[in-house]
Amino acid sequence: MPRLAALCGSLLLATTVAACGTVQNVPDDVPPVDVAQDLPVAVRPAEPGLRSVMWVGNNWDGTASIVDANSLEVLKRGVNLIPDKAQEKQAILLNPVSTVFYLAINAGPGQGHDQYVDDMFTTMDGKYLAVSRPSFADVVWIDIAKATAGRTDSIVREQQMDGYRTDHMQISNDGRRLLVSDSTKRQVIEYSMVNATVDGKAIKLGDRLRTFPSGETPHESNYTEDGERILHASIGRVYTPVDDVNPVDGTLLGLSLNKFGLGGLVPILSKLPWDVLDEAVKADRWLQYVATDDFEVLERWNIGHELAEAGHPGMSSAVRPVAVHPAGRYLYLQVSFLHGYVVFDTQAADLNGTMDYTLGGETEPTTGAVVDVVQLENRVPNMLLEQYVNDSAHHGLAISADGETLCAAGTMDDYAALVDSETGEATYFDETTTGHHYGKPYWTTEGLNETCWVSLSDDDAVAVLSTDTMEEVAYLPVGNHPQRVRHGYVPELLAAAW
Repeated sequence: MPRLAALCGSLLLATTVAACGTVQNVPDDVPPVDVAQDLPVAVRPAEPGLRSVMWVGNNWDGTASIVDANSLEVLKRGVNLIPDKAQEKQAILLNPVSTVFYLAINAGPGQGHDQYVDDMFTTMDGKYLAVSRPSFADVVWIDIAKATAGRTDSIVREQQMDGYRTDHMQISNDGRRLLVSDSTKRQVIEYSMVNATVDGKAIKLGDRLRTFPSGETPHESNYTEDGERILHASIGRVYTPVDDVNPVDGTLLGLSLNKFGLGGLVPILSKLPWDVLDEAVKADRWLQYVATDDFEVLERWNIGHELAEAGHPGMSSAVRPVAVHPAGRYLYLQVSFLHGYVVFDTQAADLNGTMDYTLGGETEPTTGAVVDVVQLENRVPNMLLEQYVNDSAHHGLAISADGETLCAAGTMDDYAALVDSETGEATYFDETTTGHHYGKPYWTTEGLNETCWVSLSDDDAVAVLSTDTMEEVAYLPVGNHPQRVRHGYVPELLAAAW
């Protein structure tokens, strides 16, 4: 049990920096360690006494919907995850800086709405739900039984970010720790998902443990299957304009240079240092591996540079959702403005064999190379890049347990796609092929029984696709602007009472 031993060591060190927060007494309940914990939580069946469910976060409502992960029945809608809304807003409005960020989040990432629920994970015993709430810049742990009963005293722990916005989260393979992206502070914070006693020292649910550095706007984190590393990406300032300044494709700010008789200048203009302007506007966008035992940064890549080395200049460095092949070597990366994904071989030698850049003190790794760029259908070819929501052409990428099928959210294209990971051949799901509208898909995740779950943010629905039969098997109404969908657990007796 090497991961358990390493975790215990890190928890012991972390007790010296644990944050206080507000906490009620919660009984110790440390999940058992067994072979089943080698499976990622996303596809790990429930233990006896628990039911596997899919939690759907309705970002603009501040609620969750709960769906049985096997029967695909919607068990609960409208579970309140912001029972403290009035208090939170009052505290924000009393702080001028917090107010500015609050309004900026509403106007920018929120598209004119408050962002109440970004991400969610349950504890392994199914009793508590951790929720990141961007507009409130916090993460809370909610008593599921109380919340589903409509009680307003459901929050058992709250931790504020050092910055002014929370974003993606990730749970470790053993369910004991939680990573939360501190969106405006260039860091990822680790919290405890259990109560435990280590060498006589108490660790409580929601205790802050450690941090590791990120680039500008920390985004998504994923644990490797062996639990020894964390793959993390920062996306930079996706809320800024000036998204199309490199004329390598013959356009500038979305306008065709040929139409203005300037097409002949493209070879000359393309040689100007547009990447310098891009880096200045969008800031540091890093893809990095971090060791889980000591949070040391192991490797850090600039994917825009790696794409240029592979013959794809002018593409963004911002890595969006990532799907990691089960074998661990290959990464499938969505990047800003790309209708498709990039295939990155983490073990291949660097293409030009030189260390061309340094990112935050880390030199370019000697391994890691782009081996393919897979283009999926672009159904909005005339849309200006400035109109892409948070720079996302596609935002949501998952992979089947056997590594054979990718599941992509075609965010600006209004489709989902199941893609053969070897050939790149895609099967599209949209209103024409299913009879259901696929408005602005914003997340995909693998589920049980060879399924992929797709949040359809414009349709207040989720679609469930079979990666086995390549069919839509369910289309379920949920709440206002569903975003993250995560597999988790609830006690069987509680679910049976709904």
